[in-house]
Amino acid sequence: MIPAWENGKLKPIEKLEVHKRALRHKAVSVFIISGSETLIQKRALDKYHTPGLWANACCTHPFWNELASDCAKRRIREELGVKTSINFVYCDQIEYKAHVGNGLVEHELVDVFTITIDKKDKIKIIPNSSEVMDTRWVEFKTLQQEIQENSEKFTPWLKIYLTDHIDQILNK
Repeated sequence: MIPAWENGKLKPIEKLEVHKRALRHKAVSVFIISGSETLIQKRALDKYHTPGLWANACCTHPFWNELASDCAKRRIREELGVKTSINFVYCDQIEYKAHVGNGLVEHELVDVFTITIDKKDKIKIIPNSSEVMDTRWVEFKTLQQEIQENSEKFTPWLKIYLTDHIDQILNK
């Protein structure tokens, strides 16, 4: 059950139902940044939408009554095995709506967080194979170019973030 708006009221609704009905709902995204690079993840093939596509380090939905910051810490640990003692910085709130295949829609009000690290080897990544197929570090400029050249390999939200909201993410 995730927080979603139905008839103007925020209430807990089953996640798949939220996506089928294109309801506006709360979400959380985390970018892990080292210098001019960011960590991206390739979503596991058994995800019910956008399987096998590249996304930012972590993108998820909070539980009902869960704080966005707590959700970010929980999911970065669950998806990537990253310890929660790392400093999360709140960036901004972004709203978007995008079709994600199979008649499903993400209409999210997203709290975006960043984790900035000096050196990539200071963060230990242990991907959960049921969530993440692969990870890689990539320069933001290179990632933007890859998205332009091979858009179909990336999640809709990552394309939206890096096209329309990159300054909000980088200028925390």
